[in-house]
Amino acid sequence: MKLILLGAPGAGKGTQAEKIVDKYGIPAISTGNILRAAVKDGTEMGLKAKQYMDAGQLVPDEVVIGIIKDRLKEDDCKNGFILDGFPRTIPQAQALEDANVDIDKVVDIEVSDEAITKRMSGRRVCAKCANSYHLEYKKPQTDGVCDACGGELIQRKDDAPETVQARLAEYHEMTEPLKDFYKGLGKLVIVEGQEEVADTTALVFAALED
Repeated sequence: MKLILLGAPGAGKGTQAEKIVDKYGIPAISTGNILRAAVKDGTEMGLKAKQYMDAGQLVPDEVVIGIIKDRLKEDDCKNGFILDGFPRTIPQAQALEDANVDIDKVVDIEVSDEAITKRMSGRRVCAKCANSYHLEYKKPQTDGVCDACGGELIQRKDDAPETVQARLAEYHEMTEPLKDFYKGLGKLVIVEGQEEVADTTALVFAALED
């Protein structure tokens, strides 16, 4: 089972990747992680990537795809894999196709911008112990105060509504067109994200086994 996971920031893609890993025993491959590993290990593609990184430049798609192809040759990928975080753009998706990286299904987790903004902007984190809360789904016993240590609960900059909306706008512009790209290849499966994680997971598994 060779998969790509799509979804806007805050749609719960990472959580669903973990559920798929647990059920099917295939690795979730984060391009950021394998890029750093390739650089650390000094592989041929890793050394190429390091030249760009040291110069403060973006690593070209062909180098990233070379690193992905190297990773997919490892034993834990023999029964499949999940690509999480790549591709992000049409040129990257086309480059994957051109490199003959075989993909069975592309699962897109759909959640409305309104629901994502509400979900993410409601998060609060303790400034002292980093325990997490939510203004609607996991309220502290006392507003603004951590149950565990009494520390102040704060909103991270990444969770501020304006930051969330900016990230969503970037997603719609750069990554959402991938839906039509993979629909054209007959690989797209859309899953409507639910309020409960378990309900979304059930829909994802049903889509994978269809």
